[in-house]
Amino acid sequence: MTNTLKLTDNEKRDIIKYLELNKPLPEKYRFLLFDADREVELLWNGKTDEVENTVLPFQTIEHIDEPRSDIKKENQMLLFDQSGRQIKGWTNKLIWGDNKLILSSLKNGPLRKQIEAEGGLKLIYIDPPFDVGADFSMDIEIGEESFTKKPSVIEEIAYRDTWGKGTDSFISMIYERLKLMHGLLADDGSIYVHCDWRVNSYMRLIMDEIFGTDNFKNEIIWRYRTYQGQVQNYFPRKHDTILFYKKGEPKFELLKDNNFENNIDFKRWNRYLVNGNEIRGNNYPVTDSRFDVFVKKWKKEHPGQEVDENAVLYKLEGLTVDSVWDLKALDPKDDRRLGYPTQKPDEVLERIILASSNEGDLVADFFCGSGTTLAVAEKLGRKWIGSDLGRFAVHTTRKRMIGIQRDLKKEGNDFRAFEILNIGKYEREKFLNVNENLRDEEKRLQREQKEKDFIKLILSAYKAEEVNSFNNFVGKKRDRLVAVGQMDSPVTNAFLEEVIKECKEKDITKVDILGFDYEMGIDFANVKQMGLDIQFKVIPREVFDKKAVEKGQVKFYDVAYIEIKPIIKGKGSLKEISVEFLDFSVFYNQDNIDETEDKLKINSSKIIIENGQVVKINKDKNNNITREVLTKKWTDWVDYWSVDFDFESKKEFIRVIDEKTGEEKEQWTGSYIFENEWQSFRTKKDRTLQLISASREVSAGKRKIAVKVIDIFGNDTTKTIEVNI
Repeated sequence: MTNTLKLTDNEKRDIIKYLELNKPLPEKYRFLLFDADREVELLWNGKTDEVENTVLPFQTIEHIDEPRSDIKKENQMLLFDQSGRQIKGWTNKLIWGDNKLILSSLKNGPLRKQIEAEGGLKLIYIDPPFDVGADFSMDIEIGEESFTKKPSVIEEIAYRDTWGKGTDSFISMIYERLKLMHGLLADDGSIYVHCDWRVNSYMRLIMDEIFGTDNFKNEIIWRYRTYQGQVQNYFPRKHDTILFYKKGEPKFELLKDNNFENNIDFKRWNRYLVNGNEIRGNNYPVTDSRFDVFVKKWKKEHPGQEVDENAVLYKLEGLTVDSVWDLKALDPKDDRRLGYPTQKPDEVLERIILASSNEGDLVADFFCGSGTTLAVAEKLGRKWIGSDLGRFAVHTTRKRMIGIQRDLKKEGNDFRAFEILNIGKYEREKFLNVNENLRDEEKRLQREQKEKDFIKLILSAYKAEEVNSFNNFVGKKRDRLVAVGQMDSPVTNAFLEEVIKECKEKDITKVDILGFDYEMGIDFANVKQMGLDIQFKVIPREVFDKKAVEKGQVKFYDVAYIEIKPIIKGKGSLKEISVEFLDFSVFYNQDNIDETEDKLKINSSKIIIENGQVVKINKDKNNNITREVLTKKWTDWVDYWSVDFDFESKKEFIRVIDEKTGEEKEQWTGSYIFENEWQSFRTKKDRTLQLISASREVSAGKRKIAVKVIDIFGNDTTKTIEVNI
């Protein structure tokens, strides 16, 4: 606020009047009451300088390192073994969840030290959702057909909150995230923000405000060559905008500017001077071999003459790529397409990554979609962090990065491992947080109330009524009793045993169990053989969105059923084990088949999901309707499966702050990391799926094998079995 307020008596009375009436002050008072250092400022409804500062631990779900030879180099100072496999060092991160919480936890949490140890985050590229009317559904192939997967409710909520209130809500969303990115970026780091005509004017002002006009480098025009279309009342829109900013210039001379000049593309031509005679070659890079060709040519044209080495010169002339990029967009039929309508060509990301990072630098994309930034970064030898809100996006990226690992393996090149992280469990725990400043008894009462609120929330979303006359059952839906697992831990075998015990004592036969996660090792098939009708349901993240609950958008889905069999071969102490995938079943509903048939137009068809089946509905010219079930066998539901041959061999640790000492320490979460040692999955080119894994040499004794299955919607289920070798 200014040191001296130069307000007239009338202005003071007006301000008091507006405040008493609880009305907003007219715009002029903003400049009279507060400093206005910025000559130009972007304002919107709800603008605030406050940003998220929550720090949540990252839960490590999976560790992926395409298997190779176990032969290790003797020199443990190296990062990679003889086969190129990573031994130690930075592991790339693919994170599922809300990028606001992810960015806050990266910026303010323990992982920040790891990022700084790698030299800091040198480059961020983002392509946020900026299309008001965009269709975020995905095309999924089932046999010879293609099915359109609707966005998950959590994605619909995110897009609704982004655009539901107009441009203001989009600007608020991106402003807070860009401020967090600014705080996370290295001092000499770069950021590229991709947008189009819908929001580029707002984005430029936001970036100027956060990064500063002095740090603006380029407004890059990506002009893509596609079908021109018909000119109606405006010129065809054939370009996107990429805004390029630096966080700041290097503070010390030793800090290089990311080698920008050396990495950026050139339009090259060469000029060779041999004994004072010039020889030119168009569009050739400067290389010794190319120079030798010209020297030989000169000698041939001048037989018997010696070449004066001191007078031999060669020089690069030319222009760097400018701010207009003529790069072709991905063709709809391009083999690289992964079903994402907003997928960008590799060439755009190659140019950005080469220009603003060096090998070994850390780059990030917090709206990673199908993973193009991460794939290109991996190929160019960069470390990376990627995140996305969509579970299907994370799964698509997982498959893509495994494919990159396989390609690098074939070429004999080194590659880094990567891990799948999320903050889901800790995000839920936040719901139960109590005020630590209260007395112990008050904290206990507050915790109890929050747990009751949690149960009410789940029952409301499940459309069940509350009951209070049971030990384990908290609700009832029609003729079925409902039990709810804890918010901050998986449904355990112990909890299940208590439920079954109460069922037997009170002659209860129909039960629904709801849980966010389920403990690995629960034998769902065995439970159903006890004569009890028990349905296991997964609680979706959307239950924490009140609007989604009120509108009945929250859908619980059944835990998938997996059947696997170990295959053990060999004699004596030399044994090998593999896994056979025998069966998989799910129960999904996305549409109502009767309503779809009523709305279907003549001579058209639609593919829907009802009661765990994908069905194609056809209506002919005579209004006759036929139904064809596309999921003809259980494997049609499977997109991916993988094996950890020694589950529980790698404990999951998180770094936490000791409440007494304030120091960081490692703490075992009680969980284990799924080490992805073998996998088979479908790609656009290859729709086949192996049902027997490769074998692994194993030592004698008991061990647990875990199998992770991901269905065609990106939902994953894990099953463990114990074997005795």
